[in-house]
Formats: sequence, structure tokens, C-alpha cells
Amino acid sequence: MDFSLSEEHLMIQEAARDFAQNELLPGVIERDDNQQFPAEQVKKMGELGFLGMMVDPKYLGSGMDTMSYVIAMEELSKVDASSSVIVSVNNSLVCYGLETYGTEEQKEKYLKRLASGEIIGAFCLSEPEAGSDATSQKTTAIDKGNHYVINGTKNWITNGNTASVYLVIAQTDREKGHKGINALIVEKGMPGFEIGPKENKLGIRGSDTHSLIFNDVKVPKENRIGEDGFGFKFAMKTLSGGRIGIAAQALGIAAGAYELALKYSKERKAFGTEISNHQAIAFKLADMHTQIQAARHLVYKAAWDKDQGNNYDLSGAMAKLYASQVAMETTVEAVQIHGGNGFVKDYHVERLMRDAKITQIYEGTSEIQKIVISRSILRD
Repeated sequence: MDFSLSEEHLMIQEAARDFAQNELLPGVIERDDNQQFPAEQVKKMGELGFLGMMVDPKYLGSGMDTMSYVIAMEELSKVDASSSVIVSVNNSLVCYGLETYGTEEQKEKYLKRLASGEIIGAFCLSEPEAGSDATSQKTTAIDKGNHYVINGTKNWITNGNTASVYLVIAQTDREKGHKGINALIVEKGMPGFEIGPKENKLGIRGSDTHSLIFNDVKVPKENRIGEDGFGFKFAMKTLSGGRIGIAAQALGIAAGAYELALKYSKERKAFGTEISNHQAIAFKLADMHTQIQAARHLVYKAAWDKDQGNNYDLSGAMAKLYASQVAMETTVEAVQIHGGNGFVKDYHVERLMRDAKITQIYEGTSEIQKIVISRSILRD
């Protein structure tokens, strides 16, 4: 077992850390306050290759491994989770789904532009009544011979308004249940496709989350991903890898909060000495550091499994479950260590605490991860 990062991984870590500090940190509080999409920062991330990290260079991607991706995600998330979730969705869900299951024509038409950062994508599974219960799709895609007609609504879609390409999961044959679901590529601007209101969220307020409305949207047959009825399997396989990205995001949020708390504890004085010298604070820091290190090993193991071609359903679910829990607990403690200042936006930890919560919810709630884990261990 080798716990050291390669020279390439260390270079990626440094590049992501520098970008986070120099490009994401300035204005991050204002973007959060104003729910402002980080358009300029996303453009630069595309130019640096962060939006297609694992995509083959022949499709204009960076050709990196999953470990490189989670390392970059951690560093970006330490500073701005709103920006890192854009990276996660574009990499883990959209680019991965197209590269792994799309046709050569789909890759040429869409993947190259997505991987290069020319455009960004969105993954559309959740609905008002189909979040964790993904089989209960109400959005329909009726087969009309050479095209499908989509009707329905999608909820909580990251990159909802800024995406150009949407991977939409919809029901074609209800009698077939989950085997009657398809995944279709929808382009922004297709007639009948409307962007709904922007959600006013607790956290990750810089990312644009919208509902999407489909009114008789005509989508050509060549935009279907995989065989007829492959949509549900496509969604589950894609989300399985997406969980690794969100686990890395949660890890980064926790690590960012811990680093701020550690620094503050060495500067803030109470009762005649730095608060880090008080056992109550020192023990909090010890717990935070230990939990973050454990989460990091789980995230790295899931990334390693994916890179080795192993089944990563279990390791990815465990990484997301634990890292998101650590993110929530660590950010709460970071606010506590900051005392009254922790409640003030200028110290960043209150934003990290708000951002942490969503990691326990999206791309499979913690409860869903426990279902995945328990089924896996009971099956074995």
C-alpha cells in the first residue's frame, strides 16, 4: 500500500489550490449573498481543463484519472462549493455519461464542447415526486418513430439556466417500470423547453438551481443514450460515479472549515492565551482532523476503485455517506471555535456550514447511501 501522492497528483493539487485562492476566494462572499453564478471563474476552469478532467484527450478532455479529479475537487471545495459542484456535475454526470455510454456522433457533437469548457451540461433526474425514488418518473418521452416528445417537470437541476446540454431521464413505457425509462440529450432552446424559476437556497447559492419544464419538446431519436429502456440503468451507473465527486466536495468543505478553525484558534486569545491552548478547543481540532483524514481515505479508496476498474458502488456510497457527515459536523464545530465571529460572513465558516448540508442530500441522500451499503454487505 502506498499512501503518498504521485508527482502529477501533487502538481494538480497545487494548481487547484492556487486557482481556489487566487480566482475563487475573491468575491466568494458577494457571489453567495447575491446568488451570482461564477461565470468568469467557470470559464477559466474550462480553459485550465477542470471541466473535462477524466475525458479522453481525443474529445478535448484532460485525460486524467479519478484520483486527480477528487484531489482537485477537494481543493476547490475548500473555498467555493458553488463552483466545485459545477465541476462535479460536468465531470461526473454529464461528461462521464456521454463518454461511457454515448455514440461516437454524440461525443463529437456534445462531449468535445463540454470537456473543453466551451459549454456546460446538466443532469436531469429529480422531479417533484421522484427524488430518491428515481423509478417514479412522471416526465414522459413518447416514442414517435424518428423522435421522442417530452412532457414533464424536473426539479433542483444544477446548472439549470447556464447549461447548454441537458441529459434528461424520462419514462417511455410505464408498463415496463424502470426498464421503460430512457435518457435523452436535450439542447437549450429546443421549442417547448422552458427554464423555471431559480431556487433561493440555504447553501451553494452561487450555483444556479432551477426547475425545468418540458411542453411537447421534440427530441430526435439519435439523441437517445444507449438502447431503448437503458435510461434508468444509465442514471444509476452515472450517479454511482457522481457520488465520488460529491464525497470529494464534502471532504473539501470539511477540510476548508478545519483549516480556518485551526488558524483562528492560534490567533484568538481568551483567558490570557491562544484558544488552541485550551483543551476544549484542542480536542475539537483533534476530532476534526481525525475525521477528515478518515473521510479522505474513503474518498481516495473509491477513486482508486474506479481507476482500477473495480466495482465502486459500495466504496463510493461509503465515501459520500461519511464525508458528508464529517462536512456537517466539522463546519458546525468550526463555527463554534470561531465563537461570535463564526456567525459573521467575513470569516467564511458560516457559509461552509450552509454549503455542507446539501452534500447529505443531492446525488443520493444519506439514507439512500445506507440502502446501497446495506444491500451490498448483506448480499456478500
